[in-house]
Amino acid sequence: MRTAIIFIIFLFLSWVTSSKGWGSNSRDSYVRDACSVTRYQHLCVHSLSSFSRTAGRSPGKWARAGVSVTIGEAKNVTQYLNKLKKYGLMRGGRNRIALSDCIENFHDTIDNLHKSLGVLRNLDATNFDTQMGDVITWMSAALTDEDTCLDGFEDQSPPKQVILVLQKRVTRVTYITSNALALGNKLASTGLESLTN
Repeated sequence: MRTAIIFIIFLFLSWVTSSKGWGSNSRDSYVRDACSVTRYQHLCVHSLSSFSRTAGRSPGKWARAGVSVTIGEAKNVTQYLNKLKKYGLMRGGRNRIALSDCIENFHDTIDNLHKSLGVLRNLDATNFDTQMGDVITWMSAALTDEDTCLDGFEDQSPPKQVILVLQKRVTRVTYITSNALALGNKLASTGLESLTN
């Protein structure tokens, strides 16, 4: 009798473990499927995996998640850039000017991202194509602003450590923005049926 009870408990625990694993794998498949359209898929999966449960298979929710994460990353970089300026860590006139331009670019980036998220939260069937056209335009502009920021620090030989760190952080945001843009394009191409999910 005792052996039978232990066996039943073992079977139950095995079932619970496999059920949890299956649910997790299902959620993993959601984010992997969503990120399959992005250029930087590993970064996409890593940055958006927490949205799997809520986004499921909805292109609209994944697009919103992508923009939301991008806003957070862009704000973090903007804070970093402002600290560099505040503490005078960029020496030389050219670097100081490039840093000021970069900060301005990131303000524009964040503004465009917020406009995009606002539209994504209020999509409707009547204006869907126009709304998505605006979102794609703003997201593309955000990516261009980030690239412009990087342009100001090119041709440094040898580049200083602080510039290397700046370039690395800005480049990461460009990748995340590129991924969000791809998710927006997927939503635009999926069309109206994605709004019901």
